[in-house]
Amino acid sequence: MTSAERRCAKNLIDFIDAAASPYHVVQQSCQEAACGDHALGAEGIRTGRCYSFSLFHTGAVLVSIGENPHGSLRIACAHTDFPCLRIKPNPVLREHGYGKLNAEVYGGMIRNTWMDRPLSLAGAVALRTEDPFAPHLRLVDFRRPLMIVPNLAIHMNRKVNEGVELKPQKDLLPMFFQSNEGDADDLKKLHELLSYELDVPAQDILSYDLNAYPYERGCLLGCDEAFLSAPRLDNLSSVKACVDAIYDWDGEDGIRVVALFDNEEVGSRTKQGAGSTALAILLERIYLTLGFSRDEYLAKILDGFCLSVDVAHALHPNAPEKADPTNQPVLGGGPVLKVAANQSYAGDPKAYATVADICEREKIPYQVFTNNSDAAGGATLGSILSTQVPMRTMDIGAPLLGMHSARETMGTRDQLALTQLLTSFFSA
Repeated sequence: MTSAERRCAKNLIDFIDAAASPYHVVQQSCQEAACGDHALGAEGIRTGRCYSFSLFHTGAVLVSIGENPHGSLRIACAHTDFPCLRIKPNPVLREHGYGKLNAEVYGGMIRNTWMDRPLSLAGAVALRTEDPFAPHLRLVDFRRPLMIVPNLAIHMNRKVNEGVELKPQKDLLPMFFQSNEGDADDLKKLHELLSYELDVPAQDILSYDLNAYPYERGCLLGCDEAFLSAPRLDNLSSVKACVDAIYDWDGEDGIRVVALFDNEEVGSRTKQGAGSTALAILLERIYLTLGFSRDEYLAKILDGFCLSVDVAHALHPNAPEKADPTNQPVLGGGPVLKVAANQSYAGDPKAYATVADICEREKIPYQVFTNNSDAAGGATLGSILSTQVPMRTMDIGAPLLGMHSARETMGTRDQLALTQLLTSFFSA
């Protein structure tokens, strides 16, 4: 492993540690891309600059405009959300001397991996202002262990190692405090904690969007540090690579875009998801502001190229039979080109050939993933987005083990290779 590969992997761990909710993913991405916040239409935009546009706080579009914007349009997209536990309103439950938080499962998480782990809370809190249509949003990340979902001891469930169903409303509620059931203040525990953390009056807290997350930091592992273990690799490994690529782009011709969408894990059909028209609307306004006609804008869209960047399944060392017989990506083998005849992954022969050619020209190792035909696979935002912004699109990503676990594993080398691919895609 080279020093550049190790440095890139450790930078990813730092990024994940700072991005414990979709709100924080957006905040960290905009900081690292060095794109200034912008509300299009205020004072216009200029060539030779990088701008960030918020998608309702949990998504963002980063746009780098060359000195000659008439060149090619290239887009890399990823998602900011991840499977987790989301805290419900009126969350405090008191039972048998324990205080728990009422939570619901977000996305298709592997539930048993969330047991017996120290959990913290992060997200956003909406505060009262003089204008009811403009509440003030504050981000919060407690960055300390606050909760745990305890397992039932094997002595009380002798068949636990034969598999056990975990019901979200019963078995996945985090233990939050020791309760005195006669104390009415127990019901205010979360609001009081938020009030103290943000230094605001509790009565000014109108709502929140909070997710639990595993408190432990990511790490390199293996006798030769060939593997990287961390929470939220799906899909922050992709977000980080996209952000690094647009930061490094210093081209003069064309426009480069990183689109970070929320809600991929629940279908993308939201105002900040890839199924919305948000990116199409934003790109049109950018091109028109730069002096293009609408016909010229539409031509740029149809002639553009998009990489949908999301993690891929690596061959599992203990279950190799689950992989496709001839396409078996492994950790450390480089980025994966994802192909599906049913278009759950976006792509066509020209898109595949373009990405493969870039990899071969730049000596970037790459692999191919297709699903085993006897198993239903997942999907990404690529095919959904290409119905709203129709352009040639290809799905790629780093190979992963334990996808949707509370803690996932990737190859240490793969983050740099993915970043190099995206950087070359923007620059070629």
